[in-house]
Amino acid sequence: MVFGSTFKTRMITPDEALRGRAATPYRVPATHAVLGTPLKGPWPEGTQVLYVAMGCFWGAERIFWQLPGVVTTAVGYQGGVTPNPTYEETCTGRTGHTETVLVAYDPAQVSAEQLLKTFWESHDPTQGFRQGNDRGTQYRSAVYWTTDEQRQAVERTRAAFQESLTRTGFGAITTELRPASEAGDFYYAEDYHQQYLYKVPNGYCGIDGTGATCPIGLATAD
Repeated sequence: MVFGSTFKTRMITPDEALRGRAATPYRVPATHAVLGTPLKGPWPEGTQVLYVAMGCFWGAERIFWQLPGVVTTAVGYQGGVTPNPTYEETCTGRTGHTETVLVAYDPAQVSAEQLLKTFWESHDPTQGFRQGNDRGTQYRSAVYWTTDEQRQAVERTRAAFQESLTRTGFGAITTELRPASEAGDFYYAEDYHQQYLYKVPNGYCGIDGTGATCPIGLATAD
């Protein structure tokens, strides 16, 4: 693989994408190493899923598995073209995917707005195809929603956080926002990536916020 590829600095077209394969070429663990819950389900009735991308998925996943009301988390690849990609392929920029975290949660314990507040405040969503020193389309910021309630929460929190960013001197939010049905399948990453910072507590984490807050009246879950 050519890790210095110019494809990392722009989104590829479908014709440029790696072909991928029909099935996952590696093992994915069945159970979350921290929470002890199924990585792929089934989950308790009423569980909802939100997909977020905010740079290196190692640190991003840890932020969300620590939140009350989160049923499980997993890292993977989403938003691109190549079916069943590997980590090495995603790093070339030729799959179109971004490093993504699946967040399965109980909406009776934590609202979509609360999850999104954490998302916005935990990274810099104005950097385009990078996050800190991590550069490439696979590090772009994104939210892929699965319910209309989540879509509305995305719109509200984005507007509120943009106001906060502007007041503190940051530019426009570049986060990719679209329904998960348009972003395509979420492909679970390799075993060693799942809950990486639990397995390697002193491992690399490139996630860092702007210091701005998301100043909205958060909805209280029923």
